[in-house]
Amino acid sequence: MPFSFDYALKTHPGLVRPLNEDAIGADPQSGLFVLADGLGGYNAGEIASTMAVSTLLSRLSGALGEASEQGEPFDPRQSLYTALIDMNSGIFRAALNSAAFEGMATTVVVAWLLGDRLWVAHTGDSRLYRMRDGELAQITRDHSFSQELLDAGMVTEDEARLLPAKNLVTRALGASPEIEPEIHDYDVASGDVLLLCSDGLTEMVLHAEIGRIVKAQLPDITEAARRLVDMANQAGGRDNTSVVLVQVNAAGVAQAPNGGADPLPDSHNDPD
Repeated sequence: MPFSFDYALKTHPGLVRPLNEDAIGADPQSGLFVLADGLGGYNAGEIASTMAVSTLLSRLSGALGEASEQGEPFDPRQSLYTALIDMNSGIFRAALNSAAFEGMATTVVVAWLLGDRLWVAHTGDSRLYRMRDGELAQITRDHSFSQELLDAGMVTEDEARLLPAKNLVTRALGASPEIEPEIHDYDVASGDVLLLCSDGLTEMVLHAEIGRIVKAQLPDITEAARRLVDMANQAGGRDNTSVVLVQVNAAGVAQAPNGGADPLPDSHNDPD
């Protein structure tokens, strides 16, 4: 891998919700980072998001390792596509077979750093941003009702934030028997900072403020992650908030220690 990276993970239930239905995880050896925001209420959303994160980390890293051991060409796009399709079926079947899990589903966003490429897969409104040269840009496009209205020119961005159905997602793992995940790849440059986040952050903190916080704290991404979550809570904390920050460095270049990183595949960090 021509790059090294530091990373930090942080999640918090917020100030209103009794449970944290977000899940976050990383497999740094495989360059893999996953965030999911469970839907369905009670414990069902938490189960869906945890299933998605733990299974995707295990399956994708396993596929990469197997291809490497056998000296075979590896196709990240196909691996992501197949894993997400199968994960969707698994969550959908689990919801059908248990009344306790009825209606459960989850958003997901995957960032996979492989060589000089960043592979991104997502469903729902959990997002991936990239900061490059001090500018924060949203890489993913929400699969949501409000985004469809924005794309059609029917509402402005300010109006979309006030829509009663703004949180209605149009794609989520487990919500229907079939799904079409969105998968793209991008170039990677030393100094890039990737931010995966649930809508608990983006509903409470404006894009410009997110960029300001990240930029001000670099290279301490652990502190940046903590401040982003704190800011969402200070703005009301109406939802669970989760962030994963990844600082891309030139190979062999170490940045500030990532004391907030948690390598567990489906970690729920301490809320303090």
